This record gives sequence, C-alpha cells and structure tokens, in this order.
Amino acid sequence: MLGKFLILFLACAACTQQAPAPSASDLVKQGEKLNSEGKQDEALGLYRQALEMSPNLYEAHLDSGIALDLKGNYTEAREQFSKAIELAPPESKQQALRAMAMSYAFEKNAAAAAKYEQQLFDGRLSANDFIGAGEIANELARIYLESGNTTNAYKWYQSGYQTAQKKAGLTEEDENLWLFRWESAQARIAARAGNANEALKHVAAARLALDKAKNPDQERFFPYLAGYVAFYGGEYQTAISSLEKADQRDPMVLVLLAESYEKSGDESKAMDYYHKVLAVNSHNPTSAFARPLARMKLSM
Repeated sequence: MLGKFLILFLACAACTQQAPAPSASDLVKQGEKLNSEGKQDEALGLYRQALEMSPNLYEAHLDSGIALDLKGNYTEAREQFSKAIELAPPESKQQALRAMAMSYAFEKNAAAAAKYEQQLFDGRLSANDFIGAGEIANELARIYLESGNTTNAYKWYQSGYQTAQKKAGLTEEDENLWLFRWESAQARIAARAGNANEALKHVAAARLALDKAKNPDQERFFPYLAGYVAFYGGEYQTAISSLEKADQRDPMVLVLLAESYEKSGDESKAMDYYHKVLAVNSHNPTSAFARPLARMKLSM
C-alpha cells in the first residue's frame, strides 16, 4: 500500500510542475510553422512576443517581415527587414538583403529591389561564385520582366548567362542548362513584347538546349515556359494545356492558369486557382509576382 501511495504522490507532484516557458527562439519556430499554414496574424503575435523577450533577435525581425509581406503590409515589412539587415550575422546578410529585394518585388518596384539584388550579385562575384552570381542576375531580370521592364530584363538575363560561363570547368550539360535558361528568358521577353514568332523560335531553342542538358529536374520548367508564351500570345487554351503539366506548387504557374481561365470565360475555375495561389505561403519571386494579383482578384 505504501508503495502505491508513494507512486501516486510522485505522479501528482509531477503534474503540478509547470512546463518551462518557451524561449524567444522557440516562439519564432512556432511562428514559422503558423506562417507556413497561412496563419500570418497568429505568427506575428508570436514574433512580437519573441521580440519583447529579445529585441535584437535577427530571425524574429526577418520572419516578421515575411509574414507582413504575405499579408500585403509591405511598408511595415520593410521596417522589419531593415532591422534584420542591421542585425544579421555575416552568414545571414545575404538572406536579409534578398528578403528586402523580394518585398519590393511584391509591389513590382524593380528599381528599389535592384539596390539589394546588386549587393548580392557583387558579393557573389567578389567571392568568384559565378554560378551564384548568375542566379542572382537571373532573379533580378525576372523581377524586371514581371514589373514590365523588358529592357532591363534582357540586360540582366544576358549578364546572368555570361557570368555563369566564367565558372571554370563548366560541363557541357551545365552549359546547355544555362543556354536553356537564356533561351527561355528571351522567349518570355519576346512574348511580353508581342513578338510571337520570335518567342516560339526561342522556345524551340530552349527545348533543344534542355534535351542536351540531360537534367530531368529541369523538365518541369518547360511546360511553364510554353504556357507563359502561349498566354502572352493570346492562346489561352494552349496555355492551360501546357500549364496544367507544370509544377502545381508554383504560384506563378497557378496565377497564369487563373488568368488563362479568366480570359477563356471560366470565372469559377479562375477563382479556384487564385485561391490556390494564396494557399502557398512562400516568400520568393513567384509568390511576389502572383500573390498580390490573386489577392486583388479575390477582393473584387
């Protein structure tokens, strides 16, 4: 009996002990999970708690900016990103700069985004990271393109392609991968400029380069390219057919499908895809281009 009583006593004592309070870092991690689920307000509440405990916590400022961008509160987001850039440890500085660039991309303010992307590009060049620098050049080019500036888009896509070629020992497959990206870029620029025949020539060249690249992971980008060119060429059913074969987790694919259905007169299907865009809670170029349009369409 005494043994049973002791066990019950210890069990009750354990029940009365409170779990340790979460740390600021714990709150940030919980907030990141909520943000990924689309619960930005709840995430921001946890980030605020974290900052009350640790005002100079870099991750809390960065994640607050991300959540605010996803809500459409861009000015507030950039206040948080400015603080994150100030507080970022050296290994996180590029992450903070890129987040700020994305914030401006959400508003299609390519000139402002370029100030931060240029720093990233220069930093990678100085480290002889030619592939990384080429990727940043392409990212800035895409921001310019989706902001309607085809001239600067061409300039930066060309820079991305040429910069990547500086990498010593680039394999033939990788050379063709970068050629695929360059031809894809030219196709999309021509499509946006209304030059349908030129766009299709670059699509064909992109297909040839992708075949030579022998990179199955890149295949998912070709239906997006074909759908993009078809959409801006006014071939909406063709666009739908191609885009439905593309990555259905990509907000840019989803928003082009939404627009294609809308242009085809299927309003219900279009709204379904706009909702799908908002279900993706990523902070990257494709979300920056797609999310504001989806939010606007769904609020009309």
